[in-house]
Amino acid sequence: MPTAQDLMTTNVVTIDGDATVREAVDKMKQHDVRCLIVERRGPDDAYGIVTQRDVVYAVTAWSRDPEEVKVHEIMTKPLVVVSKNLDIRHVARLMSNIGLSRAPVIFDGKLQGIVSVSDIIKAV
Repeated sequence: MPTAQDLMTTNVVTIDGDATVREAVDKMKQHDVRCLIVERRGPDDAYGIVTQRDVVYAVTAWSRDPEEVKVHEIMTKPLVVVSKNLDIRHVARLMSNIGLSRAPVIFDGKLQGIVSVSDIIKAV
């Protein structure tokens, strides 16, 4: 059975939590991605995530100005992360149980990739 490392996307796009939502949306469009991993402020901090859904639900739906709202205001943090050696069946169960669409892969204390539901579907 493949592991998280076998299926993960390694070109993960990141953003600083102090960036504006406008900058985040522009970056998502530029890289054709649905989410950005929010960088840690230090080695003991957790990663965060901001998704297209976050933007729509927390900014657009409430007529908030994406030029004024910061990423850290709408992101999810801390993230549920998986080990690179975790069997993909366990990754899928974790995602199912928690209702996740994607799970960052961390090893050596650093973000190495991200596994999405789409990655799992491609492998099936």
